[in-house]
Amino acid sequence: MTANLYDVDKLIAQARKLASEYRQATGKSLPGVSNEIAEHDASKLVDLEICETPRPGGYDAIGKGSRQGKRVQIKGRVILDEKKSGHRVGQLKVDQEWDSIVLVLMDSQYESFEIYEAEREEVFNAIKDSKSSKRNKRGAMSLARFKIISRLIWTRENGLEEDEVWDNKANY
Repeated sequence: MTANLYDVDKLIAQARKLASEYRQATGKSLPGVSNEIAEHDASKLVDLEICETPRPGGYDAIGKGSRQGKRVQIKGRVILDEKKSGHRVGQLKVDQEWDSIVLVLMDSQYESFEIYEAEREEVFNAIKDSKSSKRNKRGAMSLARFKIISRLIWTRENGLEEDEVWDNKANY
């Protein structure tokens, strides 16, 4: 195996800067960049191993450590204005195999500030309870709803939150 010509951490740092500057200049996001950054951060911050390409289907990573063997779908979302409602989680692969979904929230500089995890059963129950049948079929969910059904597992301030009891429903 040959050594990597580029250091992935440095490339991700450059991608963060480029994506942020592009958004500031154009008002649009660079397609796919937030997801690549989310996968990178999730793998490092919550101990996941990203699957090789081509992906096996419904999941992006396999858990290590306390998530050993868990099949994890990774979603990323850039939040520019936390007060603004209507943020949505990307389309969920509801018809494929996976065990949990990890959602990486990033600020305007594409730096992760919170990571949430929801188990498959909770996601399916939330989608089933949704009022919109069109959204059910697409596996769509609001960010607010995802936060309610998930648990906060990492914050920029505290790192991993897994060892603490955290009530994600207290503020809703």
